[in-house]
Amino acid sequence: MPIIKSNFRPAPWLKNRHLQTLYPTFFRRRLKLPLKTERIELDDGDFLDLAHLPQSDSPQVLILHGLEGSLKSHYATPLMKVLNDAGFSVTFMHFRGCSGEPNRLSRRYHSGDTGDIHTVLELLQNRIPDQPLYAVGVSLGANALLKYLGEGNVCTALAGAVAISVPFDLANAAQTLQTGFARVYQKHLLNKLVNATQEKFKIMASPIDLSDLDKIKTLYEFDDRVTALLHGFTSADDYYQRSSSRQYLKNIEIPTYIIHALDDPFMTPDAVPCEEELANKVMLELSSHGGHVGFVSATTRGWLEYRVTEILSDVLQG
Repeated sequence: MPIIKSNFRPAPWLKNRHLQTLYPTFFRRRLKLPLKTERIELDDGDFLDLAHLPQSDSPQVLILHGLEGSLKSHYATPLMKVLNDAGFSVTFMHFRGCSGEPNRLSRRYHSGDTGDIHTVLELLQNRIPDQPLYAVGVSLGANALLKYLGEGNVCTALAGAVAISVPFDLANAAQTLQTGFARVYQKHLLNKLVNATQEKFKIMASPIDLSDLDKIKTLYEFDDRVTALLHGFTSADDYYQRSSSRQYLKNIEIPTYIIHALDDPFMTPDAVPCEEELANKVMLELSSHGGHVGFVSATTRGWLEYRVTEILSDVLQG
């Protein structure tokens, strides 16, 4: 499948990439849904918290959030509702430590963390084995999902995937977030990471030195001193190199659709892969506008969730 031009058109008053990114964060309504929450125990002694919006005897969709995201993220409940209204049974997976309670182990999650994705997909497959299964990843969750698909050991029921606003090249993203207005996003994410780390290690001993955690100024520094060391990498550079999804795209063997905006302020256009880097079953839909997980249109309320639902219903189901 090729690279195609998206039909997304931004609201005329929100063409700026930062407005596209920030508007839904501040103005999208988080919905109250009849969710069924579940905690699953993992083999390593840790846990994952899931939220289900079920439909009886229907295709399933697993949603993976972005960095320090949760059900409170602006895209979470609207996407769940639109998918559910279209006939999908939807599960939202919190990465370790993102559901409001610190996880039990010293490790948390990272952009290349695929083991828990596989665990939850197999859990869903075993519960409804006669229905197709899909996955939707957003930002960090999209990078982890694409890496998972390209690694090869994919859940056999997984019939297709959608990835949104992917940081294809983590080093590029880390560098971009140190420049211009993007430093606002970096500060926000860094504050959440530092706070979560501090809260976590109030109740357990840290295996690494966190004495100067408050002095960390960039995401690169945090990844170099915390993320990498807690997850078995030698440095931020090692972590970025091994975890970036761009190198895995050519190995994907199930239908996969990527939605991305060229004006995404979390990375430069150079981070976007070219057609030669995509496997035959990967389609990349590019728009000129949209920001990072924004895609605010003047004509279609919630363009992104309706586009994802359309893709799962029409494109990936043939």
